[in-house]
Amino acid sequence: MVEIAMNTSGNGVFQKQIAENQEISVKYLDHIIHQLKTSGLITNVKGRKSGYILTRPASKITMLDIHNAFEAGICVIDCLTPNIRCNRENRCAAKGFWGHVNNKIIDYFNSVTLQDMVDEQSCLDDTVNR
Repeated sequence: MVEIAMNTSGNGVFQKQIAENQEISVKYLDHIIHQLKTSGLITNVKGRKSGYILTRPASKITMLDIHNAFEAGICVIDCLTPNIRCNRENRCAAKGFWGHVNNKIIDYFNSVTLQDMVDEQSCLDDTVNR
């Protein structure tokens, strides 16, 4: 997502370029691209065989949006998932503790935007290129 967000050419970023820059296989990236497209975070500029662009500004995409493209929510322990019922859930201090931790993680993911990541990457790139 950072690779796509940092591209300002208007032509989008090609999958091969992303794979090379991120040092991952194109086959592995296929799965990532598919999930990002399915979730509506990216699209092709001009249909198939063209570069990828964001569907909305990087400042409007949170890390939670990106995470949710791959996983159904954040859950640090199994007993917090909606479909798990524990006969101790109403009298378990640990569940309450982990629920608060889980909420803090969700809040943090929701507070960091893709633009924040782009800005951080730009700073790192500037440092390396000096």
